Amino acid sequence: MAYSSSTRDFVALSDLHPNLARPNVIGVVIGKTDVRGFPDRKNIGSERYTFSFTIRDSPTYFINVSSWGREEYIRSLSESFRVGDCVTIENPLVQSKEAEREEKFNPVTPSCYKLLLSENHSVVKTSSCYEMDTKLLSLLHLPVKDPQDYYSLGDIIANGQSLDGRILNVLAAVMSVGEPKYFMTSDKRKGQRCEVKLYDETEMSFPIVCWDNESIQLAQSWIPRETVIFASDVRINFDKFRNCMTATVISKTIITTNPETAEANVLFSFIKESAQPGALHGKMEEQSKESINLETIVDVYTVEQLKEKALQSDGKLEPVYGILYGYISTLDIDDNASKVIRNRCSICRFLVNEMSNTCTFCSDISSDSKSTFASFDILVNLTDHTGTLYSCYLSDCVAEETLGCTVHEFLTLTEDKTTALKWQLLLERSKIYFKVTLSPSWRTGLKVNVLSCKLADPIEASQSLLGKETGNKRLHYMA
Repeated sequence: MAYSSSTRDFVALSDLHPNLARPNVIGVVIGKTDVRGFPDRKNIGSERYTFSFTIRDSPTYFINVSSWGREEYIRSLSESFRVGDCVTIENPLVQSKEAEREEKFNPVTPSCYKLLLSENHSVVKTSSCYEMDTKLLSLLHLPVKDPQDYYSLGDIIANGQSLDGRILNVLAAVMSVGEPKYFMTSDKRKGQRCEVKLYDETEMSFPIVCWDNESIQLAQSWIPRETVIFASDVRINFDKFRNCMTATVISKTIITTNPETAEANVLFSFIKESAQPGALHGKMEEQSKESINLETIVDVYTVEQLKEKALQSDGKLEPVYGILYGYISTLDIDDNASKVIRNRCSICRFLVNEMSNTCTFCSDISSDSKSTFASFDILVNLTDHTGTLYSCYLSDCVAEETLGCTVHEFLTLTEDKTTALKWQLLLERSKIYFKVTLSPSWRTGLKVNVLSCKLADPIEASQSLLGKETGNKRLHYMA
C-alpha cells in the first residue's frame, strides 16, 4: 500500500523494510523528545546531538524516528515541527530495531523497524499542503494503547507505594496547568519543570510532572476542566516529600489529547456534569444512605453475577442496586489517615483541593461563606466465594456507620486500636448493600458504592447462598 500525491508516492509505515530504495513516508507527529548532547567518542572534546520522534499514518501503525548529527543541524530540525504536525520524510534509513533495548527508553511501537535520519541524505518537511492531512490529524485523537488499559487516579492512590516505579497508562481530565519553572542543573545545563493537576471520577487532584520542553509546550495548550488526556507509559512514583503518588512524563510517554474513545466520552460527560451548579451535591447525596431506602433493595447478587451482568450490558448498564453476602478483604485504615480522610466542601460536598483546601467547583462563591468538613473516603475490596470487586467506594456517613466511629473519634485512636478496628471488620461475613454503575474511567470498569455494610445473620447468609428465599428477600438470577 502506498499513499500518493501530485508530486510523489509515500510508502505506508506498515510496508517499510530495509531493502526499499529511497523511500518517502508521511505521518503525523504523536511524540517527540528534547534535543540532547553526548560526548563524541570519535572526536574527543566535541559533542554529538540527537533527538527522536514518533510518527503515525494509520490507526494501527506508528514508528520511531531518530536523528544524530551536528548541534546546528539537530536543533534546526527539531525546531521545524512540533507534536501534532504532519511531516514528510524523504530517504530515511530503515533499520531493524532491537525491541528490548529500543523500547526501554522509547515508545513501544508495532513496527519491527526504526527510521534513522541523515543530515546529508534525508529531508524532513512539514506537510500542510497534502490532502492526507485531515485523515492524519484525526489520528492525534487515537490512543496508542488499548483505550481500556489504564489506571484510574483513585486506583493508583489505592494501590499506593506498591506501584512506585511502575510504568502505567492514565486517562484523566486536566484540572489545572502550572507555569513552567526554569532552573540550572549542577552540570550547568538548563532545566525546566511543569506540574499539571489531573482529576477523574475517583480523585480530584493528582499531579503529573513534565520535565522536557516538548511535553511542557503540549501541556500549555490544555484547557482546565475541558481537556481529557490519555497518557501512555507514564512513570508512577511515591513522592516522599509530599507524601503522595505522582506521575511523570518520560521519553517513552505518548500523550493523546482529547481521545476519541468511549472511555474518554464518559469522562467528558463527568466534566460537564461536574461543572453544573448543584450537580455535585446531588452526586454526593446519592452516595449517602439517607438518600436511598435500603428496604427497597431486595435483589441478592454474587460478585461473579455482577461481572457477568456488566459484560452482557454492551456498555449500557443502568445503575444496579443489590445485596452482596461477602466480606471486606482489603481495608487500609491503619497506614496513613490522610489516605482515608479527606475534606469536603460544605456547599457541594465534593472533595476539595488538598493543597489549598478550597473547592474548585464553587469558585464563584465568596470564600467567606464556604467551609470544609472532614469525611471518610475509603477504597475497599469486597469478596465472596465467586470473586472480588476491587476499589469499592466506602465514604461519608456509611463509612462512619461501618467503622462504628466518627472521623474525629477515628483520629484520636492509637495505631494499635486502629489496627484492631481493621481486623474487627476484615474477613467477617457481612451483608453489604451496594450501587453499581458501569464506569470505564474506573479501572475495573465497575464503580461500586457501598450503601451499608453490617455483619450478616449466619442463617440468612447461608440460605442466600443456597438460593433459598428468606422472608421478603429473593435471590436474583441473571438470564
